[in-house]
Amino acid sequence: MGCFGALFFASSVPAWGCATCGCTLSADAAAGYSALPGFRLTFEYDYINQDELRRGTSTATPAQVVNSPTTPGSNGGEIEKQTINRYLTLGMNYTPNPNWNINLLIPYVVRSHTTYGVQNQPYTAAETAPDQISGARFSDLGDIKLIGSWQGLLPTHNLGLQLGVKLPTGHYGTAVNFDSGPNAGSPLDASLQPGTGSTDVILGAYYYQAVSQDFDVFANGQFQSAVTQKQDQPGNDFRPGNLETVSFGLRYEAHPAWVPQLQVNVAHKSRDQGALADLPDTAGTVVYISPGVTLHAFGPLHVYAFVQVPVYSNLDGYQVFPRWTGSIGGAYAF
Repeated sequence: MGCFGALFFASSVPAWGCATCGCTLSADAAAGYSALPGFRLTFEYDYINQDELRRGTSTATPAQVVNSPTTPGSNGGEIEKQTINRYLTLGMNYTPNPNWNINLLIPYVVRSHTTYGVQNQPYTAAETAPDQISGARFSDLGDIKLIGSWQGLLPTHNLGLQLGVKLPTGHYGTAVNFDSGPNAGSPLDASLQPGTGSTDVILGAYYYQAVSQDFDVFANGQFQSAVTQKQDQPGNDFRPGNLETVSFGLRYEAHPAWVPQLQVNVAHKSRDQGALADLPDTAGTVVYISPGVTLHAFGPLHVYAFVQVPVYSNLDGYQVFPRWTGSIGGAYAF
């Protein structure tokens, strides 16, 4: 079961190992926008602890998972316990001139997942006993993204378009197995593997504007969809669902050394497809409020820290969901 600048620093949203519970922070706005030519290195660390079982807009219980399954005609369901995600993303960014930008994002995924497995009706407390827990842990390269931005629509270079690709560089399918519990030796869910096995197209747009001497506003959005997949054989196929993200917010620029910021992050993911997909528990819509601060007190190095708090979630099926997420990152220009 799955859980869910000019954009000069192309979005570092990871390829989520669950429906709509990944980091949705706009790293572009967090790091700060710039049209200056040159090279930049970016980095981001995201921590996401999915430990709250939910369905629709409400919390759920193990008894509901088993006694009221989402798959018609089934005699039970999988009770997920927890998924802890740590994403380390390195970015290499080149701006040859103010109109163009190219960004390479290389993610490293550290994930631990525990589940009570599929349990049959009727639910009893023995189905969530410690001896029913199966676990999997891995640290591996994820799916690399390459994104180009054109910000030549306006002389101020604050409106632009993006086109990019996500490559199937991470292990996918059945590469990682459970290493403990009753499921030891069996493959981890396809949606929880380091990669998706798909090549995805990425389309995006952005806009930012000063609205007063001290305040800037920004808005950006991206659409990501798989166009080819390595897992395409009958009975052994998997295609990740489409992902749409929108972020907007306000930056307070009165202090040159530190810039408070508030983001609103919205994400929608459609269902994964294929025999290896965990339908329908891979889709949903979430909204986060994300306060944070960016520090500009280290010369060419800018660093930021944000906390994301979910204020709305509407999830298909039963999913483990984070109560909060944290991100730290930055950019070094040279």
